[in-house]
Amino acid sequence: MSWWLWLIVGIALLLMELLTPGGFFIIFFGIGAIIVGLLTSAGAAGPIWMQWLLFTGFSLVSLALFRRPLLRWMRAREGEKAPVDAIVGQVAILQEDLPPGGVAKAELRGTAWTARSRGSAPLARGQRCRVETVDGLTLWLRAE
Repeated sequence: MSWWLWLIVGIALLLMELLTPGGFFIIFFGIGAIIVGLLTSAGAAGPIWMQWLLFTGFSLVSLALFRRPLLRWMRAREGEKAPVDAIVGQVAILQEDLPPGGVAKAELRGTAWTARSRGSAPLARGQRCRVETVDGLTLWLRAE
């Protein structure tokens, strides 16, 4: 196979990885195809059967060696995201009137949340309230 065809296949496989949910499998086959393309362009890959053998070998070895560390690294980076409790103390705007002990909708960061109030006074629609705690998808608010 031509070296440029291996590179096109490799790039296509890398793009397919971007379009699929993160299992990190296809990326290693894309890397294997790119390596074989580079070896073929240097004249070091040999006949077509050797190119396919190299492709299979590079893909499986890179999959076996690098997938688990890559997944671990990605999960560690996900842990760096701010937890939902990081919104405690931020300001939400009520979308509906909120009676004491009642439930209403409030907007925070452009998203509608279920809101509750622990206070004894009713809160009016459009009022700015401070997030006191987060319980699942419910914001507990207090008047600002």
